[in-house]
Amino acid sequence: MANVTDVAKYILESLGEITAMKLQKLVYYSQAWNLVWEEQPLFNEEIQAWANGAVVPTLYNYHRRQFSVIPENIPRNIDNITPNQKANIDKVLEFYGSYTAQQLSDINHQESPWITARGDYPPMANCNNPIPIATIYEYHSGIWNDT
Repeated sequence: MANVTDVAKYILESLGEITAMKLQKLVYYSQAWNLVWEEQPLFNEEIQAWANGAVVPTLYNYHRRQFSVIPENIPRNIDNITPNQKANIDKVLEFYGSYTAQQLSDINHQESPWITARGDYPPMANCNNPIPIATIYEYHSGIWNDT
């Protein structure tokens, strides 16, 4: 199974240098839509409801204190991602890739998985509550079925 850094490396090799926040959101949406389309996680690392949206702390440790990230910052092997998973990530990049990091964060802030995981935390307060995979799946599968 791929891990989050494999997915991040694939995204960076596809798009080139992007902001750390945009990378985090694209990884999140890759996980969400892979859950819907394949009914299984793309990676097992925990996603948390941080102030700027969904963040995978394991990935954050690779780009901490960096505004932008380049493929060389993530030492992983994209061969751990199956061709079908790559196709799913490509669909996510095609749809979300032109959005800015702030736009992706704003979208994420309107979605129930992030809102519910944050609970009563004020909008910009530090929070490391997990966003459960089941919640991500439920929300995004509802969107998919509505389209």
